[in-house]
Amino acid sequence: MPKGPGEKRQWQFLERMLLIRRFEETVVKMATDGHFRGHYHLYIGQEGTGVPAIAALKRKDFLATTHRNHGHILARGADPGAGLAEILGRATGLNGGRGGTIHLCEPKLGFLSTSGVVGGCISLAVGGGYACAQRRDGSVTMALFGDGALEEGVSYEALNIAALWHLPVIFMCENNSAGAMGMAKGGYPSLVHASKNLLLIPKSMGIKSVRVDGVDAAAVHAATTRAISLCRSGRGPVFIEAMTPRWAGSDPLWPELATGITDLRMATGGAVPTGKHQAWFEHYDPVLRLARELANGGEESVHRLSALDEATRKRIADAADFALASPLPAPETALNHVFVQEASA
Repeated sequence: MPKGPGEKRQWQFLERMLLIRRFEETVVKMATDGHFRGHYHLYIGQEGTGVPAIAALKRKDFLATTHRNHGHILARGADPGAGLAEILGRATGLNGGRGGTIHLCEPKLGFLSTSGVVGGCISLAVGGGYACAQRRDGSVTMALFGDGALEEGVSYEALNIAALWHLPVIFMCENNSAGAMGMAKGGYPSLVHASKNLLLIPKSMGIKSVRVDGVDAAAVHAATTRAISLCRSGRGPVFIEAMTPRWAGSDPLWPELATGITDLRMATGGAVPTGKHQAWFEHYDPVLRLARELANGGEESVHRLSALDEATRKRIADAADFALASPLPAPETALNHVFVQEASA
């Protein structure tokens, strides 16, 4: 396996992970305050998977993601202000206010699609992998999806084609069912998966498969780097199952900030985790876990953590102000992007 990321890279991971966390906390507040309606899906608790995995990609690579997409878009470098504006349905959003929370997408950053259809991104990523193979430029495509996507028939068809044609696709399964309600033996939903080991599915097709701790950013980065290397050398596809214990706020039918606003002082000893979510704070929060590792560098590192959090909070506050001040799309543009339009001169 490749060596783990150095301290500089770890700080880069934490910067992006913390940005996602503060972004998602703001999304909850905006929803609570009535700035947008409808269901939404948060990426809290999975930052330790998406950030290091996407960081292993190159600019020429492609991605396809799902309804729980906020973290993936930000991990790739999308503007948080445009992201929040899109969630609010504003004209300045990433997709002109037409996609909303479930369809945040940024083609300029290599995103082929953001599919609200469970499992849809897997087949789209296989198409991307086929295009990469035809280009012969060493590019790869990454599909990011949850364990529930493996309920869908299209996922099996897509995995099968990718295996048959040795396509350069990394299937990143973010398994967030651990600890969720209604679990059967093996940690999977009793009404969803007959298999108690999801890796058996890709393995049955001859796809290289590995399971990794999705809370451990270094482990995810190492596994993904290895998978990408295999795909670039014509030995793809590769399936990675990242185990990400379910964040309590995703348990209810409607998202809620169950663990409150993340207090980064819990990583430095300035605050002590207590209450029913103590185990989450101590063991399963990927942001706090990486922050604790970096805080071990001493007092200077602790101050750096505080400064990073302050800067991140301001960046997200500015992003929220931008989104709230942005206009709604003009009514006369309602049919734009629906039918073929002549290009303007």
